[in-house]
Amino acid sequence: MTSKLHHYRFRPVFAVLLYYITDRMQFPGDEATRRRRLLDKIAEAARAGVDFIQLRGKDLSTRELEALAQAAVQVVRRNSQHTRLLINSRSDVAIACGADGVHLRSVDVSPGETRRVWANEGGGRVGERETPVIAVSCHTVADVVRAASERASFAALAPVFEKKDDAGARLAGVEMLKEACLQKIPVFALGGVTLENAIACAEAGAAGVAGIRLFQDQEVARVVHRLRG
Repeated sequence: MTSKLHHYRFRPVFAVLLYYITDRMQFPGDEATRRRRLLDKIAEAARAGVDFIQLRGKDLSTRELEALAQAAVQVVRRNSQHTRLLINSRSDVAIACGADGVHLRSVDVSPGETRRVWANEGGGRVGERETPVIAVSCHTVADVVRAASERASFAALAPVFEKKDDAGARLAGVEMLKEACLQKIPVFALGGVTLENAIACAEAGAAGVAGIRLFQDQEVARVVHRLRG
């Protein structure tokens, strides 16, 4: 997976990897409606060629999250042979449901420890694939350096342009993104990424762009076409 990510880094501007981070609570309606709309959006993203999808469910119990994750895995498998589904923070749930990997928060265990757990509990396999994708949330260049040293698959640097619901958040900005992209790991730009500013991320050397609203609030095929067209 890492070699593939590095391959993408040297493709032309806008030929970037795409990472949809889900938030079912942003969908209107009751819980059943939100889950149905979330799974529909995951299917849409997979069909459109989004590379990675992160399933989040911090408010759910382990049983509820595992049930939703299993449904999401099935949806992705039906709609794409390319898209990889990651579970936010919960490597145990990712292993149990056969997801492709996990997205670790900065306060979670290290990628190296996660790989060891995966090898022991997951039998060293991820669905039909040999190794898990392990992404790490980073907020500084030092975080990115540490993620690289701990064998993460890629780093998500945030917030680059903005952090929703936190106007006072310290932003990484394009200059920090440039420095982060010089490290020995693919870096995704996250936080306020739009169709308009995504080119700045690509020009800074980002392997990809990530977001919630970038994909969830728009027709995903249109977003993919604009960013890769």
